[in-house]
Amino acid sequence: MNKKYLNIFALIAVGIMAVAISGFVILSHDGGKKDSQQSKVQEKKNIVFILSDDHRYDAVSFMHFNSFLKTPNLDKMATEGVNFKNAFVSTSLCSPSRATILTGMYAHQHGVVDNMSPVRSNLTYFPQYLQKLGYETAFIGKWHMGEMKGDASPRKGFDKWISFKGQGVYYNPEFNIDGKKVKRKGYITDILTDYAINWINKKRDKPFFLYLSHKAIHALFRPARQDSNKFENEKVPHPASMADTPENYKGKPRWVKLQRNSWHGVDYMYYGEYDFDSFYKRYCETLLSLDRNIGRLLDDIKKKGLEKNTIIFYMGDNGFVFGEHGLIDKRHMYEESIRVPLFAYAPGLIKPRVVTQMIQNIDIAPTILDIAGIKKMPKQMVGMSFYPLMKGEPVKWRKEIFYEYYWERAFPQTPTTFGVRTDRYKYIFYHGVWDTNELYDLQNDPHEMHNLINDKKYAGLVNKLEDDLFNWLDSTKGMYIPLRRGPDYIKNKRGPKKECKFLYP
Repeated sequence: MNKKYLNIFALIAVGIMAVAISGFVILSHDGGKKDSQQSKVQEKKNIVFILSDDHRYDAVSFMHFNSFLKTPNLDKMATEGVNFKNAFVSTSLCSPSRATILTGMYAHQHGVVDNMSPVRSNLTYFPQYLQKLGYETAFIGKWHMGEMKGDASPRKGFDKWISFKGQGVYYNPEFNIDGKKVKRKGYITDILTDYAINWINKKRDKPFFLYLSHKAIHALFRPARQDSNKFENEKVPHPASMADTPENYKGKPRWVKLQRNSWHGVDYMYYGEYDFDSFYKRYCETLLSLDRNIGRLLDDIKKKGLEKNTIIFYMGDNGFVFGEHGLIDKRHMYEESIRVPLFAYAPGLIKPRVVTQMIQNIDIAPTILDIAGIKKMPKQMVGMSFYPLMKGEPVKWRKEIFYEYYWERAFPQTPTTFGVRTDRYKYIFYHGVWDTNELYDLQNDPHEMHNLINDKKYAGLVNKLEDDLFNWLDSTKGMYIPLRRGPDYIKNKRGPKKECKFLYP
C-alpha cells in the first residue's frame, strides 16, 4: 500500500481513538454527576407528617385508655420510634393549631384565632421553604383554615393538592384535586390513605414531603362499617371528676360547672342528642380505621424500601376531653385538652426512645426544616427544633410552655384563656369573666382537682407565673384581644338540668 495512504489511515485511527477516549471521559464525567445527584437525593430524608383530629394523648392502647381499644400501629410508632410523652398544643382548637403547625407561630401572631378566622395572605407555610430546599411536596386531607373562603382550592407550598371543604364527611366525600372537584365513594380514612400511598409511590428524582391530614377522629364520629358498634357491649370508664358533686367543683371556676349543662358538657352534650357512653364508644370505633390505615402506610413505605431514609411523624391537632370536670370537647387548658400524641418513626435513622421534654406544635415546622437541612431558620418561627432530642443529643430546652384561647361567639361557654405550664405547675388566667383563676401542682395533683390559687403559700409562685405569662404575651406582641364576626350558628342554649349549689373555697 502507498506510504501516503498508510499515513492517512494512521491519522484517522488516532483521531477515532481520541474521540472515543474523550467520549468515555465525558460519559464517565456525566455519569459521575448523575451518581452525585442521586446520592444527594438519597442524603435528603423523606418526611411524612400525619395529623389526626381531636386525638387525645392517651387514647392509644399502650397508654391503657380503656380495656377494649387496640391501636397496634400507633403503639408500634411509639414503642419502636420516638415517643414525645409531653407534647402539647398552644391553642386547643382545630384551625389555630393547624396554622401554628404550618407557620411555627402562636395564634396571636398568625391571626387564625378560631375556626372562622380568615388566613392572612402574607403568611408563609413551612412547605414553601421545603420546596426551595428541593423537596416535592403534597397535602392530602383536611385543611380547615380560612373557611370563610368557602372552598378547598389549592394552597401555596404544595406541588400536589387533595383536600375538601371544612370538616368534610366520613362517607362518600367530594375532593378538590389540584383545582378540580372529584366525588369519591367510600370511607374518608381509607380514601385519603389510598391517595397518600399512590403519591408516595410515584417516580421522582427529589426527596418528598407528605402532609397527610385526616378527618378522623372529629365529631360527630362515624366509624368504618367494619368497626361500627364493635364496642357496643363494652363498659365505658368514667373519670372521677365527671361526677356532679360539691367536692369535684370546690375551688373550680363557675364557668366550668355551668358548662357541664351545655353543648360541651356531659349533662346536655350536643343538646341532648348523644349520651356519654355511646359518644365515647363511637370515638374509639372511629379510631380503629385511623390506626389500621397508618399500618397500611407504614407497610407500604417498608415494602418500597423507603423506610431507611424516611421519617414519619404522627400527631393530634389538639386533645379531647371525655367527662373530666363534667366536660367534653377541648378549648380550655386542662391536660386532656392540651396534650396530644406525638411520635416519630424512622427505624433506619433513629433509635427508639422516650423524650420527656415539653414539646409544642410551634416546634413542628422548625424541626422538619432542620431535618430537611435548612441553613438558617426563618425569623417568623418562634418554636425550637426537637430533632436533636430525637437523636438523643444534649440540647438546652425550654422550662415552660404557654397557652392561649380566645372566646368564640359560636361556643360562648369557654372564656378567653391564657396560661403557663412548667414541668410541675400550671397557672391558668381567665380574661373578661368574673371568676377565679387556677393553679395546680401537677406532680401531686395530675387530674387537676385541687385549685391552689387562694393558698397563700403559693402567692409568690402565682405572681412569678403571671409575670412570665404577660412577659411572653408582651414579647410576642400578644397584648390584645382579637375580635371576630360571629358565624350564623351559636351554641349557647342551656340544658334543662337544675344547677346545684356552687361552692367557692
